Order: sequence, then structure tokens, then C-alpha cells
Amino acid sequence: MTTVAAPGISTTASALRRLYFVRFAFAIVWALVMFTTAKHLGPLAMTLLVLYPLFDAAAALVDARASRATATPTLLYVNVAISLLAAVGLAFADASGIPAVLRVWGAWAILAGLVQLIVAIPRRRLGGQWPMIISGGLSVLAGASFIAGASADNPVLTNAIGYAIPGAIFFLISAIRLGRTAKGN
Repeated sequence: MTTVAAPGISTTASALRRLYFVRFAFAIVWALVMFTTAKHLGPLAMTLLVLYPLFDAAAALVDARASRATATPTLLYVNVAISLLAAVGLAFADASGIPAVLRVWGAWAILAGLVQLIVAIPRRRLGGQWPMIISGGLSVLAGASFIAGASADNPVLTNAIGYAIPGAIFFLISAIRLGRTAKGN
């Protein structure tokens, strides 16, 4: 069955598939490097913490461009703004310590997770979006836990690693599942 939308859907699915594989690889490498430095809030840890939302902003831009044929990318541009603000907020939170960093990281995770969830729901017809829906919901919950964890007696940055790894796995699952749609089946 051939429809006018099929080429746009196939093209969008293919672009998202490539993007999701890149996001998977970035998150895994980021988590591995962060693991080596997450014991304290040093220059490398702060650089990595700022880099993650910057990468998310860039990925949202790529996603928005790829999605124009099948949807309005307005929320993806909102995510770009949220992620850029988070990066700036994290850079300033460094001076206040780990609790402030966790609060900014948590607020970003909540907002970015909501956007991911809202964007993924209408994309279900592309395939491979259930992991993105689940990931968006989990991001909201994780963000709330980061904010709550900031008030702990000894807050730690290692929770951020626990945020990146499941997200990476969800991107990998989505990328694999998008393969069928990307091929036009």
C-alpha cells in the first residue's frame, strides 16, 4: 500500500533512527566518563554536566528538522530552549555545589521528559515510540528524584549516570524498532 505520507514517514523514521543511535552512543560514553569523575564536583564533572543538555539541544534541533515532513516541530524547539537554559543554569549552579546542580538537573529532566513524552505520543505511527514514551515518563520521575535528592545529607552526582544509561537503552530500542518503518514496511 502506497500513500502520499509514506515517503515522509519513512524518511522521518530513517532520520530519527540515525539520531537515536547517535544519542545512544553519546549517553553511554558520557556515562562512562562521568563515572570516573562523579565523586566530586570538579571541572570535568561540570563540563560533562553542562555538555549533556547541550547535546540534547543539538539533538532536538536535528529531530525538529527531520520531523518537519510529518509533524510540527514546535515542541522540539521548546526542548532546545529548555536544554540551553539548563546548560546555563548548570554552569552557574557549579558555584553553589552539588545540591544546586541536582536541582537544575532535576528541573531539566522533568521539563525535557514532558516534552519527550508529548512528542512521542503522536509519533506512535512511526513505530519505535513506546520506549520514548516510557523514557519521557521516567525522566519526569527521575527529575523529581534529583530535586528530592538534593536535600539529602550527602547528595551525589552518580544519580546522573543512572539517568543517562536507561535513556541510552531506550534510544537504542527505539532505533532498532524504527528500522522497519525506515525501510518503508
